[in-house]
Amino acid sequence: MRTALVVGTGLIGTSAALALAGRGVVVHLTDHDPEQARTAAALGAGTDEAPTGPVDLAIVAAPPAHVAAALAGAMRDGVARGYLDVASVKGGPRRELESLGLDLSAYIGSHPMAGREKSGPLAATGDLFEGRPWVLTPTRDTDTEVLNLALELVSHCRAVPVVMDADAHDRAVALVSHMPHLVSSMVAARLENAEEAAVRLCGQGIRDVTRIAASDPRMWIDILSANPGPVADLLADVSADLDGTVRALRALQSSDETERRTGTTGIEDVLRRGNAGQIRVPGKHGTAPVTYESVVVLVDDQPGQLARIFADADRAGVNIEDVRIEHATGQQAGLVELVVRPSAAPVLTAALRERGWAIRQ
Repeated sequence: MRTALVVGTGLIGTSAALALAGRGVVVHLTDHDPEQARTAAALGAGTDEAPTGPVDLAIVAAPPAHVAAALAGAMRDGVARGYLDVASVKGGPRRELESLGLDLSAYIGSHPMAGREKSGPLAATGDLFEGRPWVLTPTRDTDTEVLNLALELVSHCRAVPVVMDADAHDRAVALVSHMPHLVSSMVAARLENAEEAAVRLCGQGIRDVTRIAASDPRMWIDILSANPGPVADLLADVSADLDGTVRALRALQSSDETERRTGTTGIEDVLRRGNAGQIRVPGKHGTAPVTYESVVVLVDDQPGQLARIFADADRAGVNIEDVRIEHATGQQAGLVELVVRPSAAPVLTAALRERGWAIRQ
């Protein structure tokens, strides 16, 4: 791939353009908002000048509701040898293109499984897709050359290609992305009118659950409007679990011992099923989940503290598998949770204590 056209210079489009430009591909940028394309160009994602002839690959990074129209326009204008979209829903756009009678041999659907709570070109980064799955949904009509161009794009972005059927993809993202986002928003909504004294008690758990609720509602309306059925089916299942959990909690309030036992069984069931589901979430680098231990360090909120901890862990020969930070309420301090393999936990604990760090048990 020598040339590409990115249609839509938001977070995903600009991030892909940055990755391609960094690999020496000549990238042309266009957007319904010319100022946004100019911003992406100023960031080094390419040029906002139109190509003088067909490019190798046109990448449509428009919202799901506008993907088919943008693709159809580009294909009718013959702007590229191959066409690809990065929308989070795949079945709908493909069926819209089919209904328009277009030759889809030059088209392949795709969806990079990466994103941020922020949107727009200023939120973009060339390493956004690194190590993340990038779904490709070819059909029997997809030309081999177009599939190869898509694979080259994924390689340039250092993502991991995953080939799926379009409708299977839509059911999958409903489960792992769209439904969880709505549940996160519903939990966060409980905080809107909560008492300030209660909100001040927020810890890392509520921050983890509500983090994605900070995303742009307009963007999510577009996404959910393109995949409503599978998401509604999943929420119906969640609703049934919520109803059962509410009944179990009410039973725990009863003075009747039998009812309380029934309530305990109901709560235990949902918690155990949660354990079983969480275990299936892929671990580091997509491998099978591994059991880790945490070493929790009390730190002051000052520059260089994390760098010092990482340097001390390196001197101890310990690899940090993951890091979580919880800031103390009303204090310039916090807890840094260093996630390591069980065998490394006592080694790291001893090394950090020796270097003066306060370890929380």
